[in-house]
Amino acid sequence: MARANPASKATGRIRVGVGGWTYEPWRDNFFPKGWPQARELEYASRRLSAIEINGTYYSTQKPATFAKWRDATPDDFVFSLKASRYTTNRRVLAEAGESIERFLGSGLAELGAKLGPIVWQFAPTKRFEAEDFEAFLKLLPSKVGGLKLRHVLDVRHESFMCADYLQLARKYKAATVFTDSDEHPSFADLTGGFVYARLMRTEADQKLGYASKALDGWAECARLWAAGREPQALPRVAEHAAGGAAEPRDVFVFMINGAKERAPAAAMALLQRLGFEPGALP
Repeated sequence: MARANPASKATGRIRVGVGGWTYEPWRDNFFPKGWPQARELEYASRRLSAIEINGTYYSTQKPATFAKWRDATPDDFVFSLKASRYTTNRRVLAEAGESIERFLGSGLAELGAKLGPIVWQFAPTKRFEAEDFEAFLKLLPSKVGGLKLRHVLDVRHESFMCADYLQLARKYKAATVFTDSDEHPSFADLTGGFVYARLMRTEADQKLGYASKALDGWAECARLWAAGREPQALPRVAEHAAGGAAEPRDVFVFMINGAKERAPAAAMALLQRLGFEPGALP
């Protein structure tokens, strides 16, 4: 069985993955030559420890689909889901209640323990407006179908890089995506009880997507986050909080965009550095 690094009293659990599992260049690259396309999720979920699903952003899935994904993956595997675009791509976020209920009630509870963070992605043109954004955060429930929900905010306008945004996100215990990219705001201030990082700099001329030294650096960042500490070199809006006992955190790292054909290799190389043991194929 594939395993994420085991959690302990001193550290949270670290999971690493990619976005989706259906991508033609991964055939004969990530997937073995001739591997059936219908079983690509089975293979990917035994080489990685998490997958971010983008399809839920564009269209509503059925309960049977979530159940199928659940049954095709190992017990210790997790999916993060992008919330429907209809929940976030709107002028007035306070009016998103019905869309949020529709998305959360679409059957994602079928994933059970494999339900990871819910990613609420905002358009690059969406500016931070404190009152409206707080009204949106109030709409996010803590549970669905008896499952505890973990919310993470993917904000893509530079106006969110302010103390008022950080204060609101922390008030509602919502994490903020750390995006390592020149195309989006990149700040590693922690606002929730877990860390969600999207690394977007894989390079086509690197066999593993990243240079070995860079992968070593991200592995160390993941360990620090999981131990309740914070990497000093990453960009931030506010100063590091002083003092206080370190609280272990779960960590989710996804290799997204960049040279996408290299994403699985980068994720597997990072997992190897973190002591992950790939699972046997069914």
